[in-house]
Amino acid sequence: MTARRSGGTGRKATRKRPASRKASGKPTRKTAGKASRKAAGKTTRKTTRKASRKRAAKPKGGAAKAARSSRATRRVYSFGAGRADGRAEMREVLGGKGANLAEMTRLGIPVPPGFTLSAAECAAWQRAGGRIGRELRADVLRALARVEKIIGAGFGSPANPLLVSVRSGARVSMPGMMDTVLNLGLNDETVRGLAEQADERFAYDSYRRFIQMYGDVVLGVPHSRFESRLEDLKHVRRVELDTDLSAGDWRELIAAYFEVVSEFTGRPFPQDPLEQLWGALGAVFRSWGNERAVRYRRIHGIPEEWGTAVNVQAMVFGNMGDDCATGVAFTRDPSTGERHFYGEYLKNAQGEDVVAGIRTPQPINAESRAVDQDPLPTLEEEMPRAYRELVGVYKRLEKHYRDMQDIEFTIQRGKLWMLQTRSGKRTVQAAVRIAVEMAKERLISRAEAVQRVDPASLDQLLHPTLDASAERTVIARGLPASPGAAVGNVVFSADHAEARAKAGEKVILVRIETSPDDIHGMHAAEGILTARGGMTSHAAVVARGMGKCCVAGCGALEVDYAARRLNVGGVTLEEGEPITIDGSTGEVMAGVVPTVTPELGGAFSELMRWADGERRLAVRTNADTPQDAKIARQFGAEGIGLCRTEHMFFDQGRILAMREMILAADAPARERALAKLLPMQRSDFVGIFQAMEGLAVTIRLLDPPLHEFLPSGDEGIRELAAALGTDAAAVRAKVDAVREFNPMLGHRGCRLGITYPEIYRMQVGAIVEAACEVAESGMRVQPEIMIPLVSHVGELERLRALVEAETKRILARHRGLRVRPAIGTMIEVPRAALTAGAIAEHADFFSFGTNDLTQTAYALSRDDAGKFLQAYVDEGILDDDPFVRIDEEGIGALMRLASEAGRRTRPRLKLGICGEHGADPASVGFCEQLGFDYVSCSPFRVPVARLAAAQAALRGRAEKRGGSARRRRASPRARA
Repeated sequence: MTARRSGGTGRKATRKRPASRKASGKPTRKTAGKASRKAAGKTTRKTTRKASRKRAAKPKGGAAKAARSSRATRRVYSFGAGRADGRAEMREVLGGKGANLAEMTRLGIPVPPGFTLSAAECAAWQRAGGRIGRELRADVLRALARVEKIIGAGFGSPANPLLVSVRSGARVSMPGMMDTVLNLGLNDETVRGLAEQADERFAYDSYRRFIQMYGDVVLGVPHSRFESRLEDLKHVRRVELDTDLSAGDWRELIAAYFEVVSEFTGRPFPQDPLEQLWGALGAVFRSWGNERAVRYRRIHGIPEEWGTAVNVQAMVFGNMGDDCATGVAFTRDPSTGERHFYGEYLKNAQGEDVVAGIRTPQPINAESRAVDQDPLPTLEEEMPRAYRELVGVYKRLEKHYRDMQDIEFTIQRGKLWMLQTRSGKRTVQAAVRIAVEMAKERLISRAEAVQRVDPASLDQLLHPTLDASAERTVIARGLPASPGAAVGNVVFSADHAEARAKAGEKVILVRIETSPDDIHGMHAAEGILTARGGMTSHAAVVARGMGKCCVAGCGALEVDYAARRLNVGGVTLEEGEPITIDGSTGEVMAGVVPTVTPELGGAFSELMRWADGERRLAVRTNADTPQDAKIARQFGAEGIGLCRTEHMFFDQGRILAMREMILAADAPARERALAKLLPMQRSDFVGIFQAMEGLAVTIRLLDPPLHEFLPSGDEGIRELAAALGTDAAAVRAKVDAVREFNPMLGHRGCRLGITYPEIYRMQVGAIVEAACEVAESGMRVQPEIMIPLVSHVGELERLRALVEAETKRILARHRGLRVRPAIGTMIEVPRAALTAGAIAEHADFFSFGTNDLTQTAYALSRDDAGKFLQAYVDEGILDDDPFVRIDEEGIGALMRLASEAGRRTRPRLKLGICGEHGADPASVGFCEQLGFDYVSCSPFRVPVARLAAAQAALRGRAEKRGGSARRRRASPRARA
């Protein structure tokens, strides 16, 4: 097979003239030295002075505007030999990878030269129907010629071929979600040129890798078809490892791969390097829309319109021999945050070998060895010179970026090349520790440390770990790839994991190795267990980013997908049987091991103190029992924003009295039943007031419809009738009479207080009596009584009078006590928001019940909306589930209107939120904008809200400073 085109970039095949003398063959000693100095990012003193003068001579006025316009319309950005068109802050244009390649080049770090197609070209490619336009092609060819010049090789040159990689690069890291092509530019002619420069085995190994990768990514040939041919060949040669195959074996395999491509596509494998390049560029753009990338964006809230940039970069090789290597490293431990250089590498390998988990990698240094790991040679021991240079680079990068970096490197014949740097994904434990320690090291400020941790990720810190005292049957050990513990039933496919999790089952996804196609199953599972792969494998990186527990590289694990079972250490587990994994130790255990709530301290406590010093919003909790209140206080709650009194009635010892009250024939009978409930409620409130130690406690009076407290089945009705000594038919008749067609909009909330005032009178009496009892013990109490579901000012006016009268009656027996409950309402229906100015005349506070406000404003049942709401998000009708994140445009408009109207009537009106939106970081930020006084959420999410409130306050102050600066620049004096 012969090449249809060869020579330098863009030359026609008939001319076959190289782009330059350098591209026509091996460069001279002089030009080779010059090219290598450029490629390493070194410059002479003269060129450094020239570059400094250029940077100093910044364009002004019209020239600056023209420069900005030029940058805005630019399609391709080059980097290499110490010069780069882009820089770190251009992530939106160049993507994270492209921006950082440009920045490293500017820093003089050895980066293989290349160029980046801007992210805007991804959308342009889609608009053009998947075609690369003529202007972009011309820009690419010009940039490619510059790479040829720097490297001293020709793209498509048979004698001295330039090979390139083509990689994706979104503005935020999406590890493994999009496609990559390596070794592009190889064909039947250039492979011989590569063999002359290195050796045959390396050249043909690179060629077969390229055919397999290009065939899969660009031509759509299933990966398994190539793998089966490779496995067949190894079986025939009776070898286990790829490295045991010879150059002749690779040539035989390449012929087989050509057959696979031809059979599947009906066309021969493309031999024209430019055809290969255009195909790869299109494939990477196309991968932005592949299923796994779409799922990843949905999970992480990444907008579809961002698109991906594409990076084309000269290849450097870690698989040319034993003086070559490739690896991935982190400037700090991504699992614990410990300050030591951490990573893995493989000798004589390409980059995908490390992350794919095909071979178990070696630690780069002694600190990177896992406990119980075999003492494999480290990079520090095997290549000390390259390791020392890598240490210098990592320290420089971390200091420059002021964050923990995830770096990829290749060592080619002893020479270090940096392929990527980015802010490393890390566990939340590591994120907290790194932020705090970097602040102490003066790399960042305390305010920056507070902003470095994703508030939502703190949920992962608050989940159970294994009980150290519990018995456990350890059946295997792997690498502790992502900390925490997980218990669930074994499943062997991502689809099964997702389906079972949706049915409410907790599952552990067990795979030989994960791939990006498993993303949905990994998201659904409690944890991930793999037989192959290291600490930087796909499973490890993705699990850490998701906050999932993961044990990787458990070599003793034998996974049989067909039979749906695993064998390990003489133990066989079928799909559906329970297993426990500990991502902090790497242990795998049969059965269920009990868990405990983790203790928080150290760096977490310090970060929370810093956050509390920055935030304005108070953070309360939603708690219905003294135990919940104590847990919330441990997590830093500053009061209770919602105590649901109805939850107290469902206790087995109280439900009968509650049912007796509901079934009572008249008010006196109801009051007799309520008299049984009053001491129970009073006792609850005493415990809650004591647990909160003088902090405000907002208690919502009875809210749900009464039918929720009654049995519905025949057996339950018969048991209730027997307990009350009455006829079952009479009980059924009463149950039927209470039941409503649309109970959430029926006889509930303040409507119960209007029609059955004795219910609210009993509850107010229990609250005030409990407050007096606690106050008499010397403890301060701050009760706040909240009237639910108010939609008309007349409802609140009447019920406030009831609360005040009952409070006055009880306080008459406790003269001298300063117990004055605040009285307010929930704003949870649109009419209340629209008439908030009038309602505020009778309210000391508003608490926004955003769950019900969302239901009533959207005309959605949150219990049923889950069946179709995700489709609205998937189709782009809604950006987010409105029950998870406040819809600022709609629900937010009602909240803004109500809060502004309420404070016009009563300037000191206290404002808060008590729906679960109170711990959603974006919703907390919105409450900060509206000037709320507090947010309230479930106990375990209090730290989330504290950190989110601090970040919202910091953003608000930054925006104010920015606005002031803009106003100063726009003032007549500044212009003068």
